[in-house]
Amino acid sequence: MAERKVRKTAAKKPAAKTKRTGKQTVVSTEDFRIGELDQYLFGTGTHYDIYKKLGAHVATVNGKKGVYFAVWAPHAASVSVIGEFNEWKEDADLMQRLEPSGIYEKFIPDAKVGMLYKFYIRTRDGRSLYKADPFANSSEMRPGNASRIADITKIKWSDSAWIEARKQKNNDNLPVSIYEVHPGSWRKHAHGEDEDGFYNYRELAKSLTEYVKEMGYTHVELMGIAEHPFDGSWGYQVTGYYAPTSRYGTPEDFAYLVNYLHKNKIGVILDWVPAHFPRDAHGLAEFDGTCLYEYADPKKGEHAEWGTKVFDFGKNEVKNFLIANALYWIEHFHVDGLRVDAVASILYLDYGRQAGQWTPNIYGGNKNLEAIEFFKHLNSVVLGRNHGAMMIAEESTAWPKVTGKPEDDGLGFSQKWNMGWMNDFLEYMKLDPYFRKWNHNKMTFSMTYAYSEKYILVLSHDEVVHLKCSMINKMPGLYDDKFANLRAGYAFMMGHPGKKLLFMGQDFAQFQEWSEARELDWYLLGEEKHQQMQNYVKALLHLYRKTPALFDADQSPDGFEWVNVDDADRSIFSFIRHSENGKSNLLFVINFTPVARPDYRVGVPRRKQYKLILNSDAAEFGGSGKEQPLVYKAEKKECDGKTYSIAYDLPAYGVAIFKF
Repeated sequence: MAERKVRKTAAKKPAAKTKRTGKQTVVSTEDFRIGELDQYLFGTGTHYDIYKKLGAHVATVNGKKGVYFAVWAPHAASVSVIGEFNEWKEDADLMQRLEPSGIYEKFIPDAKVGMLYKFYIRTRDGRSLYKADPFANSSEMRPGNASRIADITKIKWSDSAWIEARKQKNNDNLPVSIYEVHPGSWRKHAHGEDEDGFYNYRELAKSLTEYVKEMGYTHVELMGIAEHPFDGSWGYQVTGYYAPTSRYGTPEDFAYLVNYLHKNKIGVILDWVPAHFPRDAHGLAEFDGTCLYEYADPKKGEHAEWGTKVFDFGKNEVKNFLIANALYWIEHFHVDGLRVDAVASILYLDYGRQAGQWTPNIYGGNKNLEAIEFFKHLNSVVLGRNHGAMMIAEESTAWPKVTGKPEDDGLGFSQKWNMGWMNDFLEYMKLDPYFRKWNHNKMTFSMTYAYSEKYILVLSHDEVVHLKCSMINKMPGLYDDKFANLRAGYAFMMGHPGKKLLFMGQDFAQFQEWSEARELDWYLLGEEKHQQMQNYVKALLHLYRKTPALFDADQSPDGFEWVNVDDADRSIFSFIRHSENGKSNLLFVINFTPVARPDYRVGVPRRKQYKLILNSDAAEFGGSGKEQPLVYKAEKKECDGKTYSIAYDLPAYGVAIFKF
C-alpha cells in the first residue's frame, strides 16, 4: 500500500513554478529540491541521474544565487552544511529532512563555486561526524579532505563526431590496444613550487596524446581519477566517486583531457572501484553513524586483508549510487569505458576470508547473489544506454559467462581481463630457455578457452610492482638476451587472440619497478637498446591496428590456426591469424630459445608467396641486422601436416611475421 501511495503522489508532482519580473526570473526551490518521484526512484535503485540532485548544485531561488545541497543520511539525528560560506559553524545551516527517504536538503544563498564544505552529522547516539559529500564533483587537494563546490553544467565539448561514431562501433571486431597510465607518475615536472611535480590534466592531454598517437595505441586507461586520500593506494581506495581528483586540476580540466584525446581519435577508459572503500573518517564508512553504504555484518562488510569496507549490494540506494556513478563518468564526462576492479572480490562471499570468517548466502553457498544482480543491472543499463562503450571486468577466477548476456545468466560485461593467460605467459617467460620445453603447454593452454569470454590480454601495473620486477627484468639471461626474450614475448601477445593492454614504461623496457612516487625512466630512451625496444613495440602496435587478421575475428575459432603447436623441444611456436573474410592472413613464427635455426621449415596452407613484414632481428629493433629475403615462395614439401612449406633462417629468439 505504501508503494502505491508513493507512485500516485509522485505522478502528481507539480510543474516548476516560474514568474517573470522584468529581466529577472523568480524560481521556487521546487526546481532544485528532491521531489517525491526522486525519492521513489532512488529507493528502487533506478534514479540513474541522481547525481544531478544529490550533492551540491548551483541554483537561483527568488533571484538569489546560491547552492542547493542534498545528502542521504537516513539514520542521522540531524545534518548541517558547514563550510567557508558560514565559517564552518555547525548550527548555522541545519538541513531539512525529507521523508520517507531520509535525504536532507538545504539551499544556501551565500555559498559559491570554489568554496569548501562538509556535512556535519549528529548521530543518534550523540557523536559528531564531519563527512565529505559522497556526490561532490570536486574535492580539496590532499591532505585536506573537504568537498569543493563545483559547477560542471557548463563544460564545453567538441567531441560530438567521436561520440556519434562510438555509437556505431562494435569493439568485438575492432582493434583495441590500451595504454595503461597512472597520470601522477607518467611524467613529472622538475620540483618547483609544486613539490609533487604533477602534470595538470591539460598539460597531460597534449603530451599523452602525442605519445599515444606516435606509438599506435587505440585507448588510454587512466588509473586513480576518482578522488582518493592516499597516493599509495593508486586510486583504488576512493572517497570521492563523483570527483575527478584535484591532484591534476579541476573537473573542467579533466573534461579537457577527455575531449582532447577524443579529438585525436583516442578512447578513454577509467579504472572504477565498486568493490570496496576506505575507512577514512571523512569518507563513506559509517556515514550517518551506521553501516549505511557497507554491509552491517562484518563478515560481509569488511575486507580484513585490505582494511576496507564492502558496499552493501542488498540496498537499492547503494546500488543506485554506484550505477549512477558509472553513468556519470560515461555520459557526463564522455569516457568510453570503465575497467571494473576486483570483480571476484565482489562475487565471492569468501573472497580473502578463512573458514568461519564469511557469511553464506541463503542457499548456503559462497556466491554473493545481490552482487550478481547488481552487475547484471549495471551492465544492462550502462551498455544499453551507451552503445559502443566498454565495461571491462578484472575477474581473476573462472566465473562463467562474465561477458555473457544477462538474459542468458551472464554478468553482461563487454570484455574481461584474461588473467589466466597473463599468469601462464609470465611464468613461461621467466623460465631459463633450457626449461621451456617442459613448460610448452603454458603458452598453448589459453587457446583451449580463448573463446569462452571476450578477452583482453593484459600486462598491467599489477605485474610490475611489489618485487615482481619490470617486464624486462623478468626475462632470463644477460643484457642482450633480456631484450631478445621480451621482443619474442610481445610478438606472441600481439598474435594471440584478444584485445591488448600494456602498462606504461614497459614499451621501452623500463628497468625499475613502477612507483607512483616517481616518473617513468624516460632517460632510458637515450640508450640504444631501449629506443630499439620502443621502435619494436611501435611497429607491433601499428601492424596490429592496420591488419584485420589480428582483431576482427577475435571471437571466432576461424580466426586462429596452429601450424605447429607441439614443437616443444625447440620451443618454437608457429600459428596463423585469419581475418573474418579470409583476405588478411598473417603467419607467426617465434623462437623462444637462444639457439638459431637456419633453414627452419614451417608448413603453410597455400602455394602462395609469403612476405616477411616484421623481423625482430632487424637492427632497428636491437637485433643482429642480418639481411633476410623479403619474399618466400611456398614449395610443395610436406611439413607440419601441410602440403606446402617455406624455409626461413630463424635467429635465436627470432620473431618472423609473414603476410599472405
